[in-house]
Amino acid sequence: MKNRMIRAIAGTFILISLLLAIYVNQNWLWFTAFVGANLLQSSITKWCLMEDILVKFGVKD
Repeated sequence: MKNRMIRAIAGTFILISLLLAIYVNQNWLWFTAFVGANLLQSSITKWCLMEDILVKFGVKD
């Protein structure tokens, strides 16, 4: 459950930031890069900030 939520949140962030980059300002692409970098970092270190946040909100596996 938690892994699906993390993927859904990351995908949503990316899609929203792409839309904002197209319709508002291209600097929103930095947010897209930030999300991508966090995904890459979590695959290497096996630590994910979003997972910690979801645990604090009471989301179970």
